[in-house]
Amino acid sequence: MSFNCSLWQDNSMSVKHFAFVKFSEVTEQCFLLFSFILFMFLASLTGNALIALAIWTNPALHTPMYFFLANLSLLEIGYTCSTIPKMLQNLVSEARGISREDCATQMFFFTLFGISECCLLAAMAFDRYTAICSPLHYATRMSHGVCVHLAMISWGMGCIVGLGQTNYIFSLDFCGPCEIDHFFCDLPPILALACGNTSHNEAAVFVAAILCISSPFLLIIASYGRILAAVLVMPSPEGRQKALSTCSSHLLVVTLFYGSASVTYLRPKASHSPGVDKLLALFYTVVTSMLNPIIYSLRNKEVKTALRRTLGKKNVLTHG
Repeated sequence: MSFNCSLWQDNSMSVKHFAFVKFSEVTEQCFLLFSFILFMFLASLTGNALIALAIWTNPALHTPMYFFLANLSLLEIGYTCSTIPKMLQNLVSEARGISREDCATQMFFFTLFGISECCLLAAMAFDRYTAICSPLHYATRMSHGVCVHLAMISWGMGCIVGLGQTNYIFSLDFCGPCEIDHFFCDLPPILALACGNTSHNEAAVFVAAILCISSPFLLIIASYGRILAAVLVMPSPEGRQKALSTCSSHLLVVTLFYGSASVTYLRPKASHSPGVDKLLALFYTVVTSMLNPIIYSLRNKEVKTALRRTLGKKNVLTHG
């Protein structure tokens, strides 16, 4: 089904509503994908909410590493909630339209949470670097105040970039077509619908990606380079294993998140494909958000213990 953009244009011929391209004309395929995404969405919300609650209610986890992990869980909740509900609606409903204002709002929150997560993952790497390479100064360098400031900087960077990119892109004219060949209002597919020359906007998106995706990633690489050098000179095999085990979960999360984000936003425009972009979007909006709580809970004894206590308290309250 093709949408008539003229029905969604004002007197200035500017498009005021968009529509998401239908995933498939085969109803069974849409419902299958709907069920798949809904399951992962609910699993992601449940897992991240439980981790944040477990950290909040267990004083033993009130440390810098878990403070950042709680922030990461909150970011993942916001990240998925900003895109998945509309995505699910589009899969099973013929009403696949979205207003220009709602599209801009979705783009802002998606960018906010995505950029904030990039910065927060870098802060988590710095925390691990300080704990392993400067253990005697760890309490001072990673005090509660420092952790709060690093979290605020991460959230603030996401907000600034989100506002800037959204305002810059939606200041363009959209005179048709109005169909978004994507699951949500992401930057590249919306730019593809703009009229006239968008090279400056594409450059701005690329620069923002370099600064806010690549720069934190380079900080992560540098931190883990120093960590590896410090671990290799440790005399005790048990000490090396313990040091590496505290980093393994974070490294896996970084690999999953940065792998998909880098391919999406840092590859040349000519190599962009709507099909590939959609698959990547599903991966970094749904799959990674669902896997993160599993990774941290399965590979961390303290988190598993805290989750058992939290779930135990809930069972007591339920049956009390």
